[in-house]
Amino acid sequence: MLKNQNSSAIVAVTDMARARDFYGNTLRLDMVKGDNNVMQFKTGATTLVVYKSDFAGTNQANAAVWGVGDEIETIVADLTAKGVSFEHYPGMDYKDGIHSGGPYKMVWFKDPDGNILHLNNM
Repeated sequence: MLKNQNSSAIVAVTDMARARDFYGNTLRLDMVKGDNNVMQFKTGATTLVVYKSDFAGTNQANAAVWGVGDEIETIVADLTAKGVSFEHYPGMDYKDGIHSGGPYKMVWFKDPDGNILHLNNM
């Protein structure tokens, strides 16, 4: 039924102009369509849907994840230079802001509404 259908990540935001700047300029995603209530950004083979909601930022778990492979250090450095702050969670070890667990590397950061975004090397 759904196994052959495409899916997208979706995040709620309160301010569409601020979200357009963050997702378009800071994360450098290309907007493929959008208006004042919903935007769709190209991200790899999928899309990220951003929509206006009064419930933005209330999710306490990952809202979207990108598997960036060996580029994780470069991407983290680029986002850090753009002012993105990365989350650090208790009980986890970090080197240069990146958590390593065995062969896996991962980081978490928030968009302007507090949605948790995740990058890993998988």
